[in-house]
Amino acid sequence: MPGDALSQDPAELRRRIDTSKAHPARVYDVFLGGKDNYPMDRAAAAAALSANPRGYLDVRHNRDFMRRAVTRLARRDGIRQFLDIGTGLPTGENVHQIAQRIAPDARVVYVDHDPVVLAHARALLTSGPEGRTDYIDADFHQPKSILEKAAETLDFGQPVALVLAAILHFVEDDAAYPVIRELMDALPAGSHLVLSHLTDEIHPEPSRAVQRTYTERGFTFVFRSRAEVERFFTDTPGVTLDEPGVVPVHHWHPDPAPLPPAIDTADFDALDDIEKIRYRDINDVTDADINVYGASGRKS
Repeated sequence: MPGDALSQDPAELRRRIDTSKAHPARVYDVFLGGKDNYPMDRAAAAAALSANPRGYLDVRHNRDFMRRAVTRLARRDGIRQFLDIGTGLPTGENVHQIAQRIAPDARVVYVDHDPVVLAHARALLTSGPEGRTDYIDADFHQPKSILEKAAETLDFGQPVALVLAAILHFVEDDAAYPVIRELMDALPAGSHLVLSHLTDEIHPEPSRAVQRTYTERGFTFVFRSRAEVERFFTDTPGVTLDEPGVVPVHHWHPDPAPLPPAIDTADFDALDDIEKIRYRDINDVTDADINVYGASGRKS
């Protein structure tokens, strides 16, 4: 069921999109092999790749963490409702596709406040006939509005998984911790909190080199330590951090990542470094490659 956000005038939506500057959602799309990006986004991704040639593994493994987390919640914990904030562009498998493959009646609400994402949001609404999906054009800093609109699709009398994949490093402390508490406070017992977060604690040098390439383009990152990521769980009443705790995403309940699309060697060699990313197998990851923490917790 499409949200009211999708009724916005297309001309007004295009006016809101600035293609003269790189944009975080579109740069992320580049690293995932998507097509919804522009030359400035590809330039930012190329600069980041130059600073850390295996940095694409952070993005790809963050996405694979989300796949594993949603799969685990739907299959093991019986979760049938998901609230995904900071959705990003609909590249690759999205939450509703993963959840509804296991539970066709799963309901998913996506939330973002980005004209780029909104322009492509209809691709997030391809729910199976038994389930439902919706998209809310709302800012993370407005939890009350998010909850009110999400309640049109989700039943807050039943458990909900709050998914925050790679969004909190764009949010300062004075908002990040209180908003998480407010959102989780509105969810019933049996709900879950799932998040991933960039850090400069594991490998400071490459992380900060990549950070510089982004801040030069106007992006803001709030790196957090393991202890600071743990606070999202320990400072939220009723939420208990799951095993194995806050860990690099490739160590969170690992299983093999899906293989990339097949391509002939000659065709692969003809691609530039950015284009090659979508064809690389990420199962060769090492501890030296990852600068993203992942974790989940349950509300009692």
